[in-house]
Amino acid sequence: MRKSKLVLIGASTGGPGHLNRLLKDINNSDVPIVIAQHMNTVFIPYFVSQFGRGINMEITEVSQRELLSGKVFICSKTSVVSEDTPLSIIPKDVASIYNPNINVLFHSAVHICGFIDVLAILLTGIGDDGAKGLFDLYRAGATCIAESEESAIVYGMPKKAKEINPDVNVMHLDNIRTRLESFLYVF
Repeated sequence: MRKSKLVLIGASTGGPGHLNRLLKDINNSDVPIVIAQHMNTVFIPYFVSQFGRGINMEITEVSQRELLSGKVFICSKTSVVSEDTPLSIIPKDVASIYNPNINVLFHSAVHICGFIDVLAILLTGIGDDGAKGLFDLYRAGATCIAESEESAIVYGMPKKAKEINPDVNVMHLDNIRTRLESFLYVF
């Protein structure tokens, strides 16, 4: 029996363009992809609409509890992976300077790493959001990737992830895409 899979992606400054490069024309019908892109909630619906035109997958804005299925879920605010089955993503009211908070999302998936294959990707961005959560996932057995300085528009969040965990996989965006495709297609 094959394990279920889940992809978690966190991004900030420069993220929308990188997310488009990462997911454009990827065929995926089985694996949920949850994205926490730092953005004011006012702009999320526009981002979802524009992003949906550039990729070949169904996209859902997470504004209420959503069952995780083989499509892209964009968090409109800080969200968590449920502790209940069936697996779902749930928006939460969390005080944070980041919206949505990547650390909260990443940390919320630690509990599923024993029975679901998790791929967590931390892309370009200012600050350190996502670095601690990525390390928590790494320690729980998830495959964790931080974007390299060469391809990151702002090498803040991925740099902090590398500082916290020198063993994290650091990759150029193009190589992250190759690794993502392999994760999605190989069971």
